[in-house]
Amino acid sequence: MPRSALLPGTFGPSSLAVSFLLLVSASGVAAQQPVALADSGVFTLYKFQQAIGQERYRVTRNGDRLVLADSFSFTDRGSKVPLSTTLETSSAGDPLSFQIKGRVSRQSSIDAAVSVRDDSVTIRIDSGSRTIARPASAFTISGYAPVALQQALIRYWQSHGRPAALTMLPSGQVMIERRGSDTLTFGGSAVALERFSIAGLIWGRETVWFDRAGQLAALVSIDAEFDHFEAIRSGYEAGLTTFVARAAVDAGAALAELARKTQPVGQGRFALVGATLIDGTGGRPVPDATVVVEKGRIIAVGSKAKVPDGFARIDARGKTVLPGLWDMHAHYEQVEWGPIYLAAGVTTVRDVGNELEFIQAVRDAIQNGNGIGPRLLLAGIVDGSGPFAVGVNRVDTPEQAVAEVQRYHDAGFQQMKIYSSVKPEIVRAVATEAHRLGMTVTGHVPRGMTAYDAVDAGMDQINHISNIRPIMLASPAATTATGAPSPTVDLTGPAATRALKFLAEHHTVVDPTVALYELFLHPVDRPAESFEPGIVKVAPELRSALLHLGTSASDSARAQAQLREFLAITGALHRAGVTVVAGTDQTVPGHSLHRELELYVQAGFTPMEAIQSATVVPARVMHVDGDVGTIAAGKRADLLVVEGNPLERFSDLRRVWLVVAGGRRYRPAALWRSVGFQP
Repeated sequence: MPRSALLPGTFGPSSLAVSFLLLVSASGVAAQQPVALADSGVFTLYKFQQAIGQERYRVTRNGDRLVLADSFSFTDRGSKVPLSTTLETSSAGDPLSFQIKGRVSRQSSIDAAVSVRDDSVTIRIDSGSRTIARPASAFTISGYAPVALQQALIRYWQSHGRPAALTMLPSGQVMIERRGSDTLTFGGSAVALERFSIAGLIWGRETVWFDRAGQLAALVSIDAEFDHFEAIRSGYEAGLTTFVARAAVDAGAALAELARKTQPVGQGRFALVGATLIDGTGGRPVPDATVVVEKGRIIAVGSKAKVPDGFARIDARGKTVLPGLWDMHAHYEQVEWGPIYLAAGVTTVRDVGNELEFIQAVRDAIQNGNGIGPRLLLAGIVDGSGPFAVGVNRVDTPEQAVAEVQRYHDAGFQQMKIYSSVKPEIVRAVATEAHRLGMTVTGHVPRGMTAYDAVDAGMDQINHISNIRPIMLASPAATTATGAPSPTVDLTGPAATRALKFLAEHHTVVDPTVALYELFLHPVDRPAESFEPGIVKVAPELRSALLHLGTSASDSARAQAQLREFLAITGALHRAGVTVVAGTDQTVPGHSLHRELELYVQAGFTPMEAIQSATVVPARVMHVDGDVGTIAAGKRADLLVVEGNPLERFSDLRRVWLVVAGGRRYRPAALWRSVGFQP
């Protein structure tokens, strides 16, 4: 391609013959005379801006072919995540073979290969293979990692005329867009970088920057656990926070675009008429009910409610109206969660750990009408230093604890979230300051503490049923003995009885996230869609990773026993009067909250009690039940309308017909499609 065809200021010439190579040598050879030098580099890998590992790559020439070899490895909360990749191309940069094997998260593995011939392509994923006709133009890449493959992808796209969409092998398409340029200062010198967005490698968008030598300088993305992930080339590390901030600006633009694409089907003055009403209070359902809404508020409700003149009437016969649902354990780390949550009937979300600047911007955009999504309530995450720590918000001293709580409070957060490496005395410091400021405290039980210790130190709430289980065991120490079988909880024994009484008396709130454990603990040879039908409807970029979750045949019996025990403990908590609220912790977006509630019914909740665990109960816990959580005159119009009646057939809760968020009405199909899901 002639140089004049390139975008002004984009990196390097786009000659196909050097698409994998550095185009400017260290000795200063001009770009007009490219030299076929081996390309190599090192990236520091980050999670929530915490350095967790490195990636090293090298491109060598083998005759008329180029070979990229890459080693990508990080340690996330004590778990090693190694990945090896090899890509072989022609001298023109066209892929000939591709192999990727290892892990892309603590729970997700990958083993795939692509072999390209003159007229066909053979694709192997795990032990299965298939052969397809060779596309006219395609690149070999699979997911967010490794970073060097993303560098090669952009170079390939650049040298092939910057198409609107580019076919990927093994599967999918990517869309690449030049978003602008940024000038950052490194070592006292200004460096101009080109900014691009990539859609299709992950669910959502990534942001990448290239320097003028054609080197990928930085990537801000989401990893295979939906967590914030960054990669920075050696020499550019000082720009990490700036890269994250610039990516957040692009995310804001994406959120605004989603809002434009998914306009409500109606708002203003309207009435839902003829539906069965489940108002969330626990009272008997009201047949042939009417709910009247004006200016985002419910102004009348019940079987005798009158529809004023001039109000739109929406026929809801054969359907059930419920309060909008809550997800009390979310990590809302990309803007695409907004339409998904609404499509599933979720109108309020508690985020329990995020990058402050990102989630604050998303919350404010939705609140101000510049984005689409549920109302967000926020818990600010803190951790202590140690090998299992996450993020960069450290509280290792009482002074740091006070400062971090104050910072989150000033940003409008409702809670603090304790993570696993906070020291016992610092838990108390965080809780004391949070309570002084009118905030509550949720989180994990840190290492070296029991749930008893955590609650006594001031924690009001505990995340995950696995953090409750140890105090129900007769001999908790046995769980850490090397090679020892996992002990079993006796729910009628003294240890469990004491634990249940303690949690109930201290009004401790628990979000069990059992749907998360079900996905991890199910036998990998049992299709996940057999218990979670939504998994086959997710965006293609997610489907493969989610379908690969599960336990091996050798671990299946133990894993299933563990899941049954988690369900039994959840049911026992509920029967003992411990407050249980529904949360998902990033499993199958939009669907897992429904699965969480189905599991509560299996655990012994009545259908009404399960619904309340995702409506009025979390509203009380977060002290907003005067505004939401039930359907009553004067309350915010957050409503869910489903086909059928979930009190008679609980799976009807998944049959979302209409969602009302603050008086704005949405049809779920358009919301699902807006972010690549099937309705």
